[in-house]
Amino acid sequence: MYKSTPANLTGRCLCGGVTFTATATAKDPAACHCTQCRKQSGHIWASVQVPLSAFAVKGDVRWYAASDTAKRGFCPTCGSSLFWKSHAEDEIGVALGALEAPTHLTLKRHIFTQDKGDYYQITPQQDQDT
Repeated sequence: MYKSTPANLTGRCLCGGVTFTATATAKDPAACHCTQCRKQSGHIWASVQVPLSAFAVKGDVRWYAASDTAKRGFCPTCGSSLFWKSHAEDEIGVALGALEAPTHLTLKRHIFTQDKGDYYQITPQQDQDT
């Protein structure tokens, strides 16, 4: 069941060549620390899940078959990492950083933390650069 997060999210890549909208309630804002996500994004992958039936994308998206179970979408012009899609699910992971503000979303959890990089710690209270 999708949680009560506002619908009508919009986003784009860095160059604006790929734009997208989600017209249904998003769920599960999470940060993934797995090796694939760190390699793809340069650090961690923060995303939110939206149903494919309520998702629309414009522009040229390139897909990379990251594993036997999922693919990753990015802009071929600017290289922005935008999407993660499991072959077995009818939803898509959308990069939180690509969303236009205000998102009204809050990161809820960290996943695959046992696989995180050795160069950082996940602590409840970290210094924030303002």
